[in-house]
Amino acid sequence: MQLNHARILLTGASGGLGEALAGQLSAAGAALLLTGRNADKLAAIALAAGAVCGRLPSDLATAEGIADAAAAARRFGANMLINNAGVGGFGLLESQDSAAVERILTTNLLVPVRLTHALLPWLKQQPAAAVVNIGSAFGSIPFAGFAAYSSAKAGLRGFSQALRRELADSSVRVIHIAPRAIDTPLNTEAVKRLNAALKNASDSPATVAAWIVEKLRNDVAESHLGFPERLFAWINGVAPSLIDRGLGEKLATIKHHAINQ
Repeated sequence: MQLNHARILLTGASGGLGEALAGQLSAAGAALLLTGRNADKLAAIALAAGAVCGRLPSDLATAEGIADAAAAARRFGANMLINNAGVGGFGLLESQDSAAVERILTTNLLVPVRLTHALLPWLKQQPAAAVVNIGSAFGSIPFAGFAAYSSAKAGLRGFSQALRRELADSSVRVIHIAPRAIDTPLNTEAVKRLNAALKNASDSPATVAAWIVEKLRNDVAESHLGFPERLFAWINGVAPSLIDRGLGEKLATIKHHAINQ
């Protein structure tokens, strides 16, 4: 889909990557409907993005929030949904309470599934449409210390692949894009210390947004950002025991930062 013909519902627009995406998608000619929980920040981002840019403060973790967003998207004439909203979740699973685990799974997996489900009948009526799910490298390389988060992102990748195959005879494209670590406020100080200790590379929101826009322009169905993450994702698919051993050597460091956060 040409982005200058796109009318996009963008979730998580008040976050670091969401803000960068709003600016770059608007610059590419897309019309945007921004959703997020921070109404004041949404207003500032919409003003900065310019062009056609509406906003809808909402909590997509609720049934009412999903219904409101889907209705607003229909009124807006949306032909693309970008499921970008997400939360982090660093910590040993046994130390996380059930409410935290539920929040991680709901925000990163159930919200995209529910919003896509609500909007899909409308999108199928459009001459060309797309559902874009912003995943994570941890969805393909499940990581110690991120059990719930990795589960949600792996589920989002599986959802994207299954839905793409289900909609192969329709006008709706399904795209899954998996960045590696991004320098946003989503990262706690403990995550920053862990990334430094493990020498994990991370990218700026602007870099990731530019990469996502490029993939959308080229209609790439599935992609990972960053090397060696792309290689590790492939290895985990064909020989997960190799990743088990590699992460086993880092486990003491991961546990140290998870416990002392």
